[in-house]
Amino acid sequence: MRAISRKLARDVDRRASEELGIPSICLMENASRNAAEAAIRLGFEAASRVVCVAGPGNNGGDALGVARHLAIAGFLVDVGLLGGRSGGRPQGDAGIQLRIVEAMGLPLRHLAGRAAGRGLRRMLAGAGLIVDGLFGTGLDRALGGAAAACVEAINAAEAPVLALDVPSGLDCDTGLALGPCVRATRTVTFVAPKEGFAHPHAAEWTGDVVVVGIGAPLAWPPPDTVT
Repeated sequence: MRAISRKLARDVDRRASEELGIPSICLMENASRNAAEAAIRLGFEAASRVVCVAGPGNNGGDALGVARHLAIAGFLVDVGLLGGRSGGRPQGDAGIQLRIVEAMGLPLRHLAGRAAGRGLRRMLAGAGLIVDGLFGTGLDRALGGAAAACVEAINAAEAPVLALDVPSGLDCDTGLALGPCVRATRTVTFVAPKEGFAHPHAAEWTGDVVVVGIGAPLAWPPPDTVT
């Protein structure tokens, strides 16, 4: 399967919405549902409790969607959301996912400031699976502050880690850690592998990589239909 860059990953989303008319929230919904189903297929169904760690952007929206789908499937799910109660709430499609999670009453803890790492470590105690949805393909700089503390907490936990699209802190184009980076057991990546996954050391961060769809083609129109 053809590997894609950060730019092409964005283009897939944009063209799916602009040219095919697929609402972006549908793409996120497909991604999160397929990632949750992949988690179950990959043998995580025995996890006694799942902690989904969500960032403020669309990768966080994916994690919130995964949390909802796993809860519906019967898992005990807790959500850790990077950012405080009063500010930094996810917006747009990710904001929709957050409102659904809140309406469902899933346990949710805000991770902010100096206490973020300590708070997440307490959440992760006894977890059977961690879902990493802090940051995705758009990240192009080293994480710091509360985000870095959350990455350190995830890496210190004993549970397996399922990263969404790319492990948080990994440059998807180079396959190199930008700074603190989640060390995943498996990565469920969307649409296609990312170019950086071919780097010899990328697997140290991604673990096994599984590709799932988002309901949009990699190219539109397909090459064999162009005249």
